[in-house]
Amino acid sequence: MGKITIYYKYVEIENPQQICTWQKKLCKQLNLKGRILIAHEGINGTVGGLDHNIEKYKELMLAHPLFAGIDFKDSEGDVDHFPRLRVVVRPEIVNLGLDTQKINARNGGIHLTPEQAHEFLKNKSDDTVILDTRNKFEWKIGQFKDALNAPIDYFRELPAFIDENLDTFKDKKVLMACTAGARCERASAYLKSKNVAAEVYQIQGGIHRYVEQFPDGFFRGKNYVFDGRITVKVNEDIVGRCDVCNAPYDEPTNCINAECNKQFLACLACLEKRHNTCSETCSELVRLKKVNIRKIPAKKQ
Repeated sequence: MGKITIYYKYVEIENPQQICTWQKKLCKQLNLKGRILIAHEGINGTVGGLDHNIEKYKELMLAHPLFAGIDFKDSEGDVDHFPRLRVVVRPEIVNLGLDTQKINARNGGIHLTPEQAHEFLKNKSDDTVILDTRNKFEWKIGQFKDALNAPIDYFRELPAFIDENLDTFKDKKVLMACTAGARCERASAYLKSKNVAAEVYQIQGGIHRYVEQFPDGFFRGKNYVFDGRITVKVNEDIVGRCDVCNAPYDEPTNCINAECNKQFLACLACLEKRHNTCSETCSELVRLKKVNIRKIPAKKQ
């Protein structure tokens, strides 16, 4: 049996390249695949493999003086949900596009446990705001009830959205949400730096931990994940809508025009009409064989 674990830790890493080399060696020894981002500000990873190999990986990570106390979040899956192992050094472990010395997790919002967050959501009032910091494709297929969903394509666009909506957060208690918590650490620090909100909170462990405790709670639909599963079903609600006909649908696909490769939502009937492309333009390019075509994956029924 296999599983996938997702984790992060904001910690000062003096030599990210050294940690990168160690991680590559460790993952290869344990036959793990996935993506691990390392920076001076910390580490952010998602890896999959056999159960005992994942457990050994976690054991060795927790034994490292820099990474003790990491909250590993496990879910069903295996090494086949990743095309390869990718371990890289980056300026940031979440791409907010801001100076990590000025906007960092040390100045982030107050952590609420899933139970505390649930109470917060249950008692939502006019003086509270639920801010989803994920991109619009993520929250299109799963979201918190009555949340303010940032209409962004990339996380680095979030600061501009916050700047444009400061009045929305003025004197409010703001609860921020993201997949597993990593993005909210710095996003909450950015909102706090604006000195407009009465208080800024974040869900400890993100949506992942919340839905573990409350699968039929205030989050509805599916949780978007960054591996071959693409989505993890949380409850029976279908939040997403087909981009073509607007029918309820929440299974993402990618345009078979390899030069486009846009991820989109299209029900099976519309996929057939569009020949597995995201638009009439791409459909025509594919029909005329003017672009490279990706292999068509099997669709879930």
